[in-house]
Amino acid sequence: MKALFPLRLLAALTFGGLALTAQAADFTVAYQTTVDPAKVAQADGEYEKATKAKIDWRKFDSGAEVITAVASGDVQIGYVGSSPLAAAATRQLPVQTFLIATQIGAAEALVARNGTNINTPQDLIGKKIAVPFVSTGHYSLLAALKHWNIDPSKVQILNLAPPAIVAAWQRGDIDATYVWDPALGKAKESGNVLITSGELSKLGAPTFDAWIVRKDFAAKHPEIVNAFAKVTLDAYADYRKDPQAWLADQNNVAKLVKLSGAKAEDIPLLLQGNVFPLAADQVTALGAPTTQAITDTATFLKEQGKVDSVLPDYAPYVSARYVKN
Repeated sequence: MKALFPLRLLAALTFGGLALTAQAADFTVAYQTTVDPAKVAQADGEYEKATKAKIDWRKFDSGAEVITAVASGDVQIGYVGSSPLAAAATRQLPVQTFLIATQIGAAEALVARNGTNINTPQDLIGKKIAVPFVSTGHYSLLAALKHWNIDPSKVQILNLAPPAIVAAWQRGDIDATYVWDPALGKAKESGNVLITSGELSKLGAPTFDAWIVRKDFAAKHPEIVNAFAKVTLDAYADYRKDPQAWLADQNNVAKLVKLSGAKAEDIPLLLQGNVFPLAADQVTALGAPTTQAITDTATFLKEQGKVDSVLPDYAPYVSARYVKN
């Protein structure tokens, strides 16, 4: 997995500006099936109103796929986890983190399938574990194995996208998975959670999701990035003001179910399992803390042979200017 992005896509970066449509104000957003309050704003068309643009929302199953689409110029704004973000920045792709979407807690977890005799971490040795490679789940899985002193070569780690994980789980082809919803919910129906990303964070391996933007698009349309960030932060503030009242509104829950694929009864736990930073927190986070987190993640990925090197400075890939405005 050293070559995470095909050379043809890296070459396309040279002409990335040409990939933007003639109607430059209209743009494409890559989103994932995570459960977060801003999906209500997405369902309500609030982003279109604020940016005064037509948005093509495209669903992706993993951050690695999002990075590939952003690198090719097909997508201008994308939702990714900290691991694919670190890999992309290490390859010096022309992207910038402009918003921390969530600090991941219980919304990602390692689940062992019932009937596989996996009762302790050591029971994972020799078992098949599915995870999307170069995702936050992959990073967390490797961090968990390291914490448990389990050599990754002693388990069979399979690279599967979340939909394929669900199918493999139902067939009984895999013994465990580190994944997020809706695949996580499916796995928990007939499996046992061994560790969550929130627990790993306390052990020194935090993960987060972020919104990134192509630098050429941001330079040309900073007002769109500002508006996109504001809609997201307003949605977070609305939820955090009174989470119970927010969840009591079944319209909110229904919109999250539609865009995430998670079950309605799981929505409260999934929301509570993550932290959605408000504007004041974002200004602080989008500086040294995020730069250091990307550096630490890249260092870990290098140790695992997933990237070839670590940059001396990741600050150029993080910016607080859009949340300040």
